[in-house]
Amino acid sequence: MGQRVYTPENITELGPDDIFVFGSNLEGIHAGGAARVARKKFGAIMGQGVGPQGQSYAIPTMQGGIETIRPYVDQFIDLASEWDQNTFYVTRIGCGIAGFTDEEIAPLFDKAYDLYNVRLPKSFCEIIERNRGNTKK
Repeated sequence: MGQRVYTPENITELGPDDIFVFGSNLEGIHAGGAARVARKKFGAIMGQGVGPQGQSYAIPTMQGGIETIRPYVDQFIDLASEWDQNTFYVTRIGCGIAGFTDEEIAPLFDKAYDLYNVRLPKSFCEIIERNRGNTKK
């Protein structure tokens, strides 16, 4: 297997089959952080807080704790495995305005780690790798 490719820190452009994955709120008010970038550059739609829109995909992170985010991440992973002609660039969802840590969010993406068409932030990958290698707590 080749070198793992991570989501770049700052994404300013995408190829035609690339999708920008960002954290949102359920109301779809894409006013700050990666959500603002998604709205300004990649077709995120104001008022749409979940799922694919333009060249972006919204995962709500502002409605509660980790367990309220998990079903939306699982929904994303299911879609990414079906849309295998696309490459998904997952930003550090939930780690900005929503206030979660990488250690809290990264494990939600464990299944996405194995998908060849999903790029995760380097910090998420390092945490997933550490969790997989560490069998005792």
